[in-house]
Amino acid sequence: MVKIRQAVPRDAAELVRLREVMLRTFARDGWNDDWKEPARASLERRLGEPEPVLAAFVADRPDDAGLAACVVGIIEERLGGPGNPGGLAGYVFSVATDPDMRRRGYSRACMTALLDWFRSRGAGVVDLRASAAGEPLYESLGFRRTSDPAMRLRL
Repeated sequence: MVKIRQAVPRDAAELVRLREVMLRTFARDGWNDDWKEPARASLERRLGEPEPVLAAFVADRPDDAGLAACVVGIIEERLGGPGNPGGLAGYVFSVATDPDMRRRGYSRACMTALLDWFRSRGAGVVDLRASAAGEPLYESLGFRRTSDPAMRLRL
C-alpha cells in the first residue's frame, strides 16, 4: 500500500529537487539553476496558504531520506464555457519520481490524490503536458489528447 500525503511548506526544497529530476528529462540547451530558489520560496509560501489554489501530493522515501515522488497542481479560475461551465480548471505539473523509486505506484497514487483534490474544489477539467513515458499513466487515469494546439510567447 502506497502512503500519500499532502505536502506542507517544509517539503518545498524536496519538491524543487524532484522538479529538477523531471525537468532534466526535457532539458535541452541553456540549463541554469536560477529558478530553484524562487521556486522553493513560492512553494513554501503557497503550500502554507489557508485557502490554497496550489497543492502537492507526495510519497516519502522508505528510508526517510526525503521524497520519493510528487505531483504539483494548481486551480485556475477561467471564464466558463460549454465544456466547463464553472470555469475552474486544474493544471498538473512537476510529476516526478526519483529514478530508483520508479515502478512502485507512487506517481499513480500522487496523481489520484491530486485529481481528488481538484474534484473536491470544483475543477471541471484538468490539463497537463505529458512526456512519452508518462502518457500511459495519464491515459489510464482518463486523460485524452486534445485537438487544441498549444502556443507560447516568452516575455
